[in-house]
Amino acid sequence: MSNLSIAIVGLPNVGKSTLFNALLGKKVADASNYPFCTIDPNVGVVEVPDQKLPVLGDIVKTNKIVPAIVEFVDIAGLVKGASTGEGLGNKFLTNIRDCDAICHVVRNFADPNIIREGSVDPQGDFEVICTELIIKDLESVDKYLSSYKNNPKESKTKKFAFASKLKSELEKGILTINMVLDDEEKLLAREFFLLTNKPYFIVANVDEDTYLNIESWNLKIENFATVVPVCAKVEFELSELPKDDQINYLKELGVTSSGLERVIQKAYSTLGLQSYYTAGVKEVRAWTIPIGSTAPQAAGVIHTDFERGFIMAEIVSYSDFVANNGWEGAKTKGLLRHEGRSYTMRPDDIVEFRFNV
Repeated sequence: MSNLSIAIVGLPNVGKSTLFNALLGKKVADASNYPFCTIDPNVGVVEVPDQKLPVLGDIVKTNKIVPAIVEFVDIAGLVKGASTGEGLGNKFLTNIRDCDAICHVVRNFADPNIIREGSVDPQGDFEVICTELIIKDLESVDKYLSSYKNNPKESKTKKFAFASKLKSELEKGILTINMVLDDEEKLLAREFFLLTNKPYFIVANVDEDTYLNIESWNLKIENFATVVPVCAKVEFELSELPKDDQINYLKELGVTSSGLERVIQKAYSTLGLQSYYTAGVKEVRAWTIPIGSTAPQAAGVIHTDFERGFIMAEIVSYSDFVANNGWEGAKTKGLLRHEGRSYTMRPDDIVEFRFNV
């Protein structure tokens, strides 16, 4: 698949731009204390933290390591009424359409010095943004229904019937991603480019004290299973420290992984993604694929010709590769597998593809 793109969305002053800067490890977005300090969306590319890559690099003696990457898009703060042009409205809802997933940022910190916009709690933050996405999708569906309601041919199609169902469900406040749709309806939903059909997860921007009790932390929000707690302020401070100091700082806070790692892990699980690896003298690289991808599909991520001309995949698990010091050692032990077109890729696969050009 192409690079993963995630829209960072939320009300003004919930910490979106501070989080964006922390994820990138540098100050890119304006994080001033007033609504709409971000106007044009900031876009940044982040390497996916992966401890396996340097290990593989040492084994195959390469100087080139290429991690998987994630693109984050810092969308301007939305407000109630954005779908009808309030605040900076429609322009930013359109920017979300270009992303693969939505990262909802909600405020879970108390600071009277930071202006609060729109709601009074995390659940309220989330619901305000979801409402605007729903209204925008209703606008798209209504436009289609109005255009074709007097067209005898189109009004009798499955698409028209599905649009009517969509309208009814959206009016109930249900996100498309939460609707029960059959396979055909899922395909039809793509034709409407629905904002509410985007996979999402929630980042709760917490205060520093919360990190000290993170294991017992909870949030009064219905979608708690999708939530990642992150202190954007701490993460930005962390991003400015040397690597060793970062590790020590996290230990002091009682956190085993950085916010960046947890956000990306949640993004991968939300979108059903995993990585596999290629490892040679020229480079060691992580490739991102959907869970359940076959070997030819995984090869196609490298180049479409690899999928078309796929012959087989030579595969060693990461643990076997490391334990036997690379390809030759694993092959000598009989741990090198030859897999065909029906093979389903695993997260720790080290692969060489054989193909006809």
